[in-house]
Amino acid sequence: MTGAATPNSSVATLRERFGASIGRSTVVLGATIVVVERSRAHDVFAWLRDDPDQRYDYLVDLTAVEYRDRERPLEVVYQLRSLPRNAVLRVKIELDASGPLEVDSVVDLWQGANWLEREVWDMFGVRFAGHPDLRRILMWETYDEGHPLRKDFPLRGRFSRAEQVRRALGADLAAHYSMDELSIAEAYAALPAAMRAGLAREAGSGKSEAGA
Repeated sequence: MTGAATPNSSVATLRERFGASIGRSTVVLGATIVVVERSRAHDVFAWLRDDPDQRYDYLVDLTAVEYRDRERPLEVVYQLRSLPRNAVLRVKIELDASGPLEVDSVVDLWQGANWLEREVWDMFGVRFAGHPDLRRILMWETYDEGHPLRKDFPLRGRFSRAEQVRRALGADLAAHYSMDELSIAEAYAALPAAMRAGLAREAGSGKSEAGA
């Protein structure tokens, strides 16, 4: 354990209950961070939520971090808060970036994890076992260039701009999106004339580049 500040008392209790499955901990700018073994992570999260002395009832955020140093693992990061206790705890799961990137979903514990896990899958390629609907959320469903926030992802993408446009225009949207999601197209006529003109210019420019 490192850090001069006093760590959240949940860390000591976690070590008592889960032993070697709890890794190093530190305190950074007043925030307690603890590393948890992937195979026991779901059990740890369930206990943190349900134990009457812990009551981490709010998943504030869920994200991932990949460092420039290739020797460091990719981290899946969970920011937890106990509203009744006014306590916060940051939990990390470390994954070997060269191995399978998969952890258990926590949607069954916190419904708010649903879209957050989808975003981490979309941007970093981390799979969440047991997720009810693990698909892209920021990039379109047919996007096949990989995961944009990985360090090995090219700055301008893996395909040329023309190829990106060609693939996007050729996609069968109805095969990947619900009618509710596609119904936004029906609102096109209600847009201001200047906005419709701008969209038309962009569409024309994309077609020209795709045909170049």
